[in-house]
Amino acid sequence: MNDDLKSIREMCDDFEVTARTLRFYESKELLSPLRVGTKRLFTRRDRARLKLILRGKRFGFSLEEIRQLLDMYDMEGQQHLQLQKSYELALDRIAAMEAQRAELDEAINELRGQMNWAEAMMASRDAAE
Repeated sequence: MNDDLKSIREMCDDFEVTARTLRFYESKELLSPLRVGTKRLFTRRDRARLKLILRGKRFGFSLEEIRQLLDMYDMEGQQHLQLQKSYELALDRIAAMEAQRAELDEAINELRGQMNWAEAMMASRDAAE
């Protein structure tokens, strides 16, 4: 097969995603593989877009935010606008992640406190026996 084109199986293997995931992104018009009969053939552009989609999802961006960034990428002369929008979204996402981390830290500390209390109760019960 042409090195520039990859089958759905090759995409799944390369990116560790399911065929269902690729079809979902295609249905959301984030990917647009070539169709040859019933086969889907993914171009370098599709692979670059999938890489960005997966990175965006890992960072917690919504599909709509990812779509906006990808759409800007497709527009000629919009690289500066895309970088600026990406930067702004990243700032917002970092703030949200840091807030989540603070909430998690608080919950972890509270749970550890409960475990320490339970441990002390079990130790005092064992000592009484």
